[in-house]
Amino acid sequence: MYFASCLHYTQLIYLSVCLCVTGVELHKKGILDKYNVKVLGTQVDMIMATEDREIFASRLKEINEKLAPSIAVENVPDAVKAAREIKYPVMVRAAYCLGGLGSGLCETEEQLVDLCTKAFQMTNQVLIEKSLKGWKEVEYEVVRDCADNCVTVCNMENFDPLGVHTGDSIVVAPSQTLSNQEYHMLRETAIKVVRHFSIVGECNIQYALDPVSLDYCIIEINARLSRSSALASKATGYPLAFIAAKLGLNIQLPEITNMTTGKTTACFEPSLDYIVTKIPRWDLDRFFRTPKEIGSAMKSVGEVMAIGRSFEESLQKALRMTHPSISGFTQSLPAGKSYPSDYDLEEALRIPSNTRIHAICKAFNDGYSVDRIHELTNIDKWFLHKLQYIVEHGDELQKCSDVSALSVETLKTAKSLGFSDKQIGNLCGSSEADSRSARLGKGIVPWVKQIDTMAAEYPAMTNYLYCTYNGAEHDLTFDDNGTMVLGCGPYHIGSSVEFDWCAVSAIRTLREMGKKTIVVNHNPETVSTDFDECDRLYFDELSLERVLDIYQLENSTGVIISVGGQIPNNLALPLHNNGVNVLGTSPLDIDAAESRARFSAILDDIGVGQAPWRSLTSLDDALDFAASVGYPCLLRPSFVLSGSAMNVVYDPEEMKAFLKAATELSQEHPVVITKFVEGAREVEMDAVARNGVVVAHAVSEHVENAGVHSGDATLIMPAQTLTNQQVDKCTIVLP
Repeated sequence: MYFASCLHYTQLIYLSVCLCVTGVELHKKGILDKYNVKVLGTQVDMIMATEDREIFASRLKEINEKLAPSIAVENVPDAVKAAREIKYPVMVRAAYCLGGLGSGLCETEEQLVDLCTKAFQMTNQVLIEKSLKGWKEVEYEVVRDCADNCVTVCNMENFDPLGVHTGDSIVVAPSQTLSNQEYHMLRETAIKVVRHFSIVGECNIQYALDPVSLDYCIIEINARLSRSSALASKATGYPLAFIAAKLGLNIQLPEITNMTTGKTTACFEPSLDYIVTKIPRWDLDRFFRTPKEIGSAMKSVGEVMAIGRSFEESLQKALRMTHPSISGFTQSLPAGKSYPSDYDLEEALRIPSNTRIHAICKAFNDGYSVDRIHELTNIDKWFLHKLQYIVEHGDELQKCSDVSALSVETLKTAKSLGFSDKQIGNLCGSSEADSRSARLGKGIVPWVKQIDTMAAEYPAMTNYLYCTYNGAEHDLTFDDNGTMVLGCGPYHIGSSVEFDWCAVSAIRTLREMGKKTIVVNHNPETVSTDFDECDRLYFDELSLERVLDIYQLENSTGVIISVGGQIPNNLALPLHNNGVNVLGTSPLDIDAAESRARFSAILDDIGVGQAPWRSLTSLDDALDFAASVGYPCLLRPSFVLSGSAMNVVYDPEEMKAFLKAATELSQEHPVVITKFVEGAREVEMDAVARNGVVVAHAVSEHVENAGVHSGDATLIMPAQTLTNQQVDKCTIVLP
């Protein structure tokens, strides 16, 4: 809720997405009218018309628009009756719920009763809808001003067919498989619907499109900014939230300047000469026995966005962005996990999951055809042919036993298809360093391109950049010698908006000091990827290869890695070893702090007490240690964030199970086992230091005893139960 003053009204309120339900209730109870509150932008009755499924269907019928056969109900018995009338399978959609909460596909009455019972605990209305599972899902982002000017800012196509929530689907922008007729048919419909609902500001409209005809149905309209809005803004360079705020104040689109060109207006529809791929980030492995299947209720915790000049390049970049253990479109599962002995490939293809993209690669490697994979997944054959081409070129690379022997043409093709240096090295039995050396020796370097929203029709004023191997020249010169700041990557458990706040604070401080700033990040949800926050924004990979490329192209003065969390922090030593000037704490000292074994050795050297520990070399070694110190013991992998694969084990069987998980998580780094002290209190000190001397600090204590991760614990600051002596012990500065 934002407040502003105005001569005509005592109070103005702009109701955002977070207050959608609250705003509707205030409107229904007459409170807004009572206190002379004016709602800016889309009016509440129109918000209600888009959120209330029954009203929504009625309003669409007024303009003869298509909606899947559906019945709005307010209790479980009526839901059962509606499903019998429509016939199974049916889709259940809950009103006034974000992220598909309370929704799902039901093939039986038992499933319907179970889902609707849960849905009615969150809302008072659900829609029982004929299932269109298998149809394409397409989305348009639209803005409209008070003078009825309309612009379709971005159209996006889901890689996954209907049935997977947009937030959990791979999404490409612009659409790749729509014909010209299909594209304009849906665009014209979007404008007609937005005008009919009198939306002022930004909204998105989602369609189900029959893959074998021109038949379509409107799934829903969000008369507000949504999760897709952030993606559309970053994909096009068209700042939707900024524009929506101005439209809410009755400023018209022709009066708003396009920030990327500086010459055109917000009335110009963005035109893209690149392709964007969004892939969600899941952390389902954190929760034992949690189903890995995905559907209409969103489960992802974050997302990445990659920019390239081909679908193959964009997709492979995006896959690597989701997790450091993923090298591209391969059959290898994230975090080094292996396929179970009872793995059913056809079931993995048929049922959408967080790893289905890897199952598709495995299917190609196992000899499956495009037609067979399409039959099992309903994924458009255009996408599958592109994926097949990646696999086929990977097979060609694998035939070469020495990366330096690859021809210039073969290596160029690989890079244009999004293969990383590490990926090429792995396929050729070489290292990433050898692959990079071979590439640079053949003069193959990435080209830096600008996002200008106008496909180079007008000169760009923006500093919004990406790297691609599908080019022939750079769009700019490199003479700023700026300071690089590495962002946090995708939000996930253990890394959220707090790291982006740190990165943005560092960027703003550098600019206040008169320093040129270069940001590298690939999270469309962050402030750090707003192009006006820095002097140059590279929306690209946080990998050793890409950071080195940008550092060398820009001739940067140094790189700040300490504000983005674990992903950039893990690059400290590799960057240092490649001659990069890492600003702040020395990478050698970072490595000493991250390596559990080295850190423990340092504590021994300076006389700081610690529980008995050992760096593990085998399962037998772990069992011997536990037998000598007694259970419980703590398994602690090195170089991880938020306690990934960290576990307290209470017997040999748990030791075997958890140690397997830990070694799968980080095979390159050891696992440390420590005697776990039960009942101990946990205390933290956060500090700022200069040259090893603490200049500011704060001490906090956990309410829970040791064993609960800091991210899940209740903390009190300043500490309430510690004595002065205990606080001094925590804060003493050692030489």
